[in-house]
Amino acid sequence: MSNVIERASRAALDLLFPPQCALCGRGGALLCGACAAVLPAASGRRCERCAMPVHSGPVCRHCLEAPPAFASIRSAFVMEEGARRLVHELKYEGLTSLAEPMAALVVARCGVPCADVVVPVPLHSSRGRSRGYNQSAALARRIAAAAGLPCDARAVRRIRDTAPLAHTMHRDERRAIVAGAFAGDPRRVAGRRILLVDDVVTTGATLDACAAGLLAAGAREVRCLTFARTD
Repeated sequence: MSNVIERASRAALDLLFPPQCALCGRGGALLCGACAAVLPAASGRRCERCAMPVHSGPVCRHCLEAPPAFASIRSAFVMEEGARRLVHELKYEGLTSLAEPMAALVVARCGVPCADVVVPVPLHSSRGRSRGYNQSAALARRIAAAAGLPCDARAVRRIRDTAPLAHTMHRDERRAIVAGAFAGDPRRVAGRRILLVDDVVTTGATLDACAAGLLAAGAREVRCLTFARTD
């Protein structure tokens, strides 16, 4: 029933305020086909674990030296040009309706790994209150709907607020900042295959720490999907 109400509300709003492409302003859709077609794809040879570009071999040096808790990351786009603008609009400008076309592109480009439940990377409660929403949860709900899977935003929580990682680029520093920051709920994740969703991955430190919290709570496996990644 809630989905029917949501679709009806969206249709009514579209009649009153026709959607415009967030990138070019063309009317008709929040992300037009022409702009979606030229988003910078995360293509080429990439590490099978973290999806960073590699010159040779299946796994990058970082994943060989310090294997992450997650089994894999798949990202649809590189954090450049239009992809960067979409992430910014979703994450900081409150345009949560962009989550629907962005999630559709992730599913189309990356597919959906075998999983029992989709889980978004959580915000700390204080940051969630100040922002008003979790952009990763918005993406996760729509990816779950497309895949016919349940979405559980309470399967893992951020138990310690951490400094923003935007200006901390070194991998070891990022890992130290988020280490131990997440705790999974055993009642929700024990024995289950988790698909962990975030908007962007840079070094993978946040996804690694979140996956570690889920595995410590008894999750069977954690695989990750993101809209974009920073190469």
